[in-house]
Amino acid sequence: MSLRDVLRQYEQEIRKMEESFKGYFHSQVTLIPEISDHLISSGGKRFRPLLLLIAADLCGYRGERRYPLSAVVEFIHTATLLHDDVIDHAETRRGKPSANRVWGNSASVLVGDFLYSKSFQLMSADGDISVINLLSNTTNIMAEGEVLQLQKCGDIDITEKEYLSVIEKKTAVLISAACAVGALISKAPEAKIEAMARFGMRVGMAFQLTDDTLDYMAAEEEFGKAIGMDLKEGKITLPLIHTLRKCSPEDRKRIKKIVRDSAQDGHAIGEITALIARHRGVEYALEKARTYIEEAKTYLEPFEDSQAKRALLTISDYIINRNL
Repeated sequence: MSLRDVLRQYEQEIRKMEESFKGYFHSQVTLIPEISDHLISSGGKRFRPLLLLIAADLCGYRGERRYPLSAVVEFIHTATLLHDDVIDHAETRRGKPSANRVWGNSASVLVGDFLYSKSFQLMSADGDISVINLLSNTTNIMAEGEVLQLQKCGDIDITEKEYLSVIEKKTAVLISAACAVGALISKAPEAKIEAMARFGMRVGMAFQLTDDTLDYMAAEEEFGKAIGMDLKEGKITLPLIHTLRKCSPEDRKRIKKIVRDSAQDGHAIGEITALIARHRGVEYALEKARTYIEEAKTYLEPFEDSQAKRALLTISDYIINRNL
């Protein structure tokens, strides 16, 4: 089974989910749907809501609650992207001009706020306190992750443990919640809800690890953002953390200078990419991602074989192999 097969298998649900998104961010304030549609329709793979749909299917639920709650996780994610791009002064997002570049920082932040508040409105309408508790805690942890990342921006002394904490809070926790919500609305036993949460957490860690390696090696048209942007934004990710641990004091000083230089050029990025290649930083990060994926798969063992289970296994493998 390939990712294309998974998308074909859930084609009808994905279409209905997409339609619900557009309905939920409707507003008489025209800038809100304009900016929301710009980002939500820009080619994202709907990774988080798709996991929610598949997790619900795995646990035996195919009812209507999947759609507003899928919108919740996608809107929370989209709001963070809008805010991130403002913080990072991003120029592009998924190969298109970023919302902050087109409409300005203030509009991007405020529409992000609208998407957050719409998410909580949808959760309230759903009315399941266990879902509300999970997703409200998740958004709070994500905000902590944003602040921690900001605090560590440009810090070449960041440890691997600190970096993993950032990606757990910023990325993995929402992917974990998406999987757990799918099980929660299915009224699955507590053990299976926990298994889905743990599966999602490890998949989320692997997803961000591979994302951070792609920043040094993928083609921009495939990746959706300019290569080397993490470094330009002062984000020290695992390939570079590993390299800093292994390189000479002279190379470490050079990396520090480049990271702190706001006018980084292609040559400087190339220098760091070469050092990462020499010390096998990408390979180190990808091996850690593979370990997370293998752990994730163990949490699917209690579930009977099904198309949904095979879909989750396929997505797990895709995370490691995407655009590499």
